[in-house]
Amino acid sequence: MSDHPTDFRGSVPDAIREAIVLRIPGADVVAQGGGGHFTIEVTSPVFEGKTTLESHRLVLGSIKHLMAGELAPVHAVDSIKTLTPGPSPASGRGE
Repeated sequence: MSDHPTDFRGSVPDAIREAIVLRIPGADVVAQGGGGHFTIEVTSPVFEGKTTLESHRLVLGSIKHLMAGELAPVHAVDSIKTLTPGPSPASGRGE
């Protein structure tokens, strides 16, 4: 993990979660990381029938404001997992 300068105040993982839930209501979001690099896992029925690319674009589109500018709090998303709710993790889609 690198040191990434930002002027953002507050918890970046919380901001990521809030932005995703605003765009995908009811989503279960786990965001972890620091230094500008984050991993994101989102579980939502909205991903049902979507390709992995479509699902990832939906997630990234919801946090694009956190990735904009030279001092953006999110420099890179190292991993995205988009899953659909179900009885087992095998029922969802991953990276």
